[in-house]
Amino acid sequence: MARAAAQASTARCYNVRVLDLKFVTENLDFVGQKLRDRGVDVDLDALSRLNEERKKLQTEVSTMRHEHQNESKTIGALMKAGKKEEAEASKARLRDASDAIKAKEDRQRQVEAETRDVLIWLPNLAHESVPVGPNESDNEEVRRWGEPRSFEFEPKPHWDIGEALGILDFNRAAKIAGSRFAVLGGLGARLERALINFMLDVHTKEHGYREMLPPLMASADALFGTGQLPKFEEDLFKVRADRELYLVPTAEVPLTNLHREEILEADELPKRYTAFTPCFRSEAGSYGKDVRGLIRLHQFDKVELVKITDAESSYDELEKLTA
Repeated sequence: MARAAAQASTARCYNVRVLDLKFVTENLDFVGQKLRDRGVDVDLDALSRLNEERKKLQTEVSTMRHEHQNESKTIGALMKAGKKEEAEASKARLRDASDAIKAKEDRQRQVEAETRDVLIWLPNLAHESVPVGPNESDNEEVRRWGEPRSFEFEPKPHWDIGEALGILDFNRAAKIAGSRFAVLGGLGARLERALINFMLDVHTKEHGYREMLPPLMASADALFGTGQLPKFEEDLFKVRADRELYLVPTAEVPLTNLHREEILEADELPKRYTAFTPCFRSEAGSYGKDVRGLIRLHQFDKVELVKITDAESSYDELEKLTA
């Protein structure tokens, strides 16, 4: 979900993906512990050293440029005064200074790139309410809706039922696109369409969401902003074209990017969006898991909900969304 950072009466909308460098370097122990709680061990001291070098280089480059500008201004005055030898000496110093500035800028870009490479692989910090544990057994059940049905017989898996009813066909889908695709036919296709319309109507008519129909392809910048890149690139389908585009893995990507790098008025928030899109995922990391049926398909349909709000209201809005 995107977050809008409140700024007086307005808010700037960001895709919150990269941890703030200043926050990390000023809270190394806190961030380090939070990352270890997530099973991530990163040398944050190395990141801090990179940041110190980055700031030092920034100051040095700025000072060198200023001195270079001052030196260049004296050349014209020396020439007018007939001090040609001094002017030529000044030009020589400028050439040396230009080379030194370029070398310093090259190092600055390298340090900035190394710093960013560390940051983009750091996961977000878990909220204080999230239990810490090595695996899913430490998760806490927050709420439960309804009771699982019990049967007096051995229930069949959905793929057997769907194929027997003639509403699901995996073999013909495999002829068209390979494994992990499905063809819905007859009542299966009609049920899918009905569910999509039902969910869109409920959210737009009863809960104030605005329906959108976004592009099914997204740029690398859009996917980076929502966290799919760089970590989950292998799970994306990349379009082979003259532009770097990917098939969307979820409508969350285009919906969250609707207001990227925009200034929003605080009284406009929250913004509520819903969209139906096909979603495309290579499921590269799920080899051997749930290989049958409608789970982990390369293409599936989904109605997505996205809220854009300020940080202070985000958890209240999340509870409203899940409700």
